[in-house]
Amino acid sequence: MISPALGLPATPAPLVPEVRRLAVLRANGLGDYVVAEPALAALRRAYPDAEVTLLGAGHHAALLEGRRSPVDRVVTVPLMPGIRVGSDPDAGEDEIEAWCAGQRAHGYDLAVQMHGGGRNSNALLLRLDARVTAGSATPDAPRPDRWVPYWPYQHDTIRWLEVAAAAGATPTRVEPRVDVTAADTEASRAVVPESDAPLLVVHPGATDARRCYPEERLGAVAQDLTDRGARVVVVGGPTEADRVERVAAGMRTTPETAVGTLDLPGLIGLLSRATLMLGNDSGPRHLAGAVGTPTVAVFTYANLADVAPLTRVWHRVLVSWHGGCRVCGLRVLEGWCGHEESATHDVPEEDVREAARDLWDQVRVPQVT
Repeated sequence: MISPALGLPATPAPLVPEVRRLAVLRANGLGDYVVAEPALAALRRAYPDAEVTLLGAGHHAALLEGRRSPVDRVVTVPLMPGIRVGSDPDAGEDEIEAWCAGQRAHGYDLAVQMHGGGRNSNALLLRLDARVTAGSATPDAPRPDRWVPYWPYQHDTIRWLEVAAAAGATPTRVEPRVDVTAADTEASRAVVPESDAPLLVVHPGATDARRCYPEERLGAVAQDLTDRGARVVVVGGPTEADRVERVAAGMRTTPETAVGTLDLPGLIGLLSRATLMLGNDSGPRHLAGAVGTPTVAVFTYANLADVAPLTRVWHRVLVSWHGGCRVCGLRVLEGWCGHEESATHDVPEEDVREAARDLWDQVRVPQVT
């Protein structure tokens, strides 16, 4: 075990010598990649000559292809309990072992787990037979060679920076970064042409419906910024058409919409062009912040602790301190009720409006240089 942290977030352990191939297990959502990006960047700086492999999900490959990042290649992890991202059936043990054998053959010198408390993820990491392993661990999880305690209610960015420090990396920043390419911008312009009006992007969706603020209220806030000169574009994936429609129904002025028409590069390009992004705790909100766009978003009390923006100059965070389903009241940390309803509905619309107005005015006023 490494010594307790002395700085932010930890005093780095010694570098692992002669690291040529480095793997990082982080096989979850887009937002999960973003909050871990500062830790990945720290590892990249610590081991500049190593090939860095992200053991991730298919959407990570789509995100990072053709884009400068701390990662040299992405290898998709099979779907398995405790690690999976996706709705397809779990992989069989034969498929998992074949995948592990392929990774063992690649010959990692250092393998780092940034995928949770380690009950399942450390077990997978140890099957790769890396020369040195590092990661987080709950008291009942298998422990890698270098480990830090996994404790609830810690922000993920800081958590994974502590893991990176255990692997020998010196943290230098907490703000995530995702580079924007010319292809991103062009893909966004093909769906949302340029104009002179300042752009407000509204994304009403989230992977978990409990994180979705009532769409008609997002529409009312968007209308308020429309009255202040905003050009509103409401975006959503193919399964979010109803949410996009409800946002539009909450507005007097018909907004532009993009439902299922933006690929991932196009979404990144659009977010980078926006003056402000309004929405929920979601992958697009994380991406918006990572490309430098100010955001206003509503969080449950649970997600405030681990993934909300760490800074407030260009981000406003509204919090549901109750975080209970608006049908049955079950709180998000008490279990899953299955109603697929908002658990952030208790946040007053006026609070969101005030935060959006405040940040909009701040962004629109030229900064003193």
